[in-house]
Amino acid sequence: MRRRRFLFLAGVACGGVALGAGVARRFQTKPTITNPGSPLPGQTPSPTRVTSPNPAPPGMYAPPRGDLRIAVISDLNSQYGSTTYEPEVLKAVELIPYWEPDLVLCSGDMVAGQYPSLTEPEIKAMWDAFDANVAAPLRKAKLPYGFTLGNHDASSARSLSGGFLFQKERDLAAAYWRDPSHPTGLNFIDRGDFPFYYSFMVKEGFFLTWDASGNIVPQEQIEWAERSLASEIAQKAKVRIVVGHLPLYAITYGREFPGEYLDRAEELRALMEKYRVHTYISGHDHAYYPAHKGKLELLNMGILGSGVRQLLNGNTPLFKAMTIIDVKTDSETVTYTTYNMNTLRVVELQELPRLIATPTGQIYRLDIQESDLTPEERAMKFIPTY
Repeated sequence: MRRRRFLFLAGVACGGVALGAGVARRFQTKPTITNPGSPLPGQTPSPTRVTSPNPAPPGMYAPPRGDLRIAVISDLNSQYGSTTYEPEVLKAVELIPYWEPDLVLCSGDMVAGQYPSLTEPEIKAMWDAFDANVAAPLRKAKLPYGFTLGNHDASSARSLSGGFLFQKERDLAAAYWRDPSHPTGLNFIDRGDFPFYYSFMVKEGFFLTWDASGNIVPQEQIEWAERSLASEIAQKAKVRIVVGHLPLYAITYGREFPGEYLDRAEELRALMEKYRVHTYISGHDHAYYPAHKGKLELLNMGILGSGVRQLLNGNTPLFKAMTIIDVKTDSETVTYTTYNMNTLRVVELQELPRLIATPTGQIYRLDIQESDLTPEERAMKFIPTY
């Protein structure tokens, strides 16, 4: 897919061509589009029938609909062992059907595990609460649900002897997702070791999820990912997206420590670039930041649960967020529209730092190229807080 990026923000469209020198940009004013024909609150629209060209919740900005629409959420959990969800989680689940997405995608942390003293009944109760508050309403709306497991769902952290420290949580997460009464509605291409890693198609989009619930993606999964991305079905897709919980690059305070972002990040990025992955979607850092590094776009998802974090650069106000991705296959464009779930307004791209100096190098805001940087920005380095 030829790379072009457009981000519609509070009625302003910002566009650029593929990464590299000589980037051209267009700025044009777009009217805010609302959808007066949307179902009334309490009604559920059919996800397979588009009721308007640009469906959205009544009164909210309605982005132009792509040929493939994805609603992305992340980090839904509250405190350890919690069986309740924050108001923003419940609001997102209520609003998602109005956008009529082809897929709901979660970049991890659906429950609040990774706590050694949690008992089996307590872990099961968390997954029951997730089902009641998130999964069941989306199933009722007939919306396919793709996801990656987070560290609070099924951490892959290992002991010195090599075993999983949270084996019980991994077993119970697998039991929940393999239960026939909890269907995802996905068109699997390779079930791999579902729910830990697998691939699927939605319309003309190829999606791969790997186990990034810890800082190491196992070598056998990397090899599996390469075979999957190199496959004919993946390469014929109009867009390829990889999903994992931990990011390639740390973006927030408290997540800048080794072990909080993926090892071998440059190797993983090179792998995704080789097979023309458009975007790597991650969670874990509890802040929204759409970025790019090399030829790969990085959608660092905002949080819906508890624990919003501050970006490493700038003083951006803290907010919870969810994103609507629209892929337009005829013009080969990908659009991210992100909503502040505290205010229900669209997040302005210009509110976010132009770059973030991470422990492993700079990443740039989606509309910024290296050639745009000032000498001071080019010289910016990560300053450890530990």
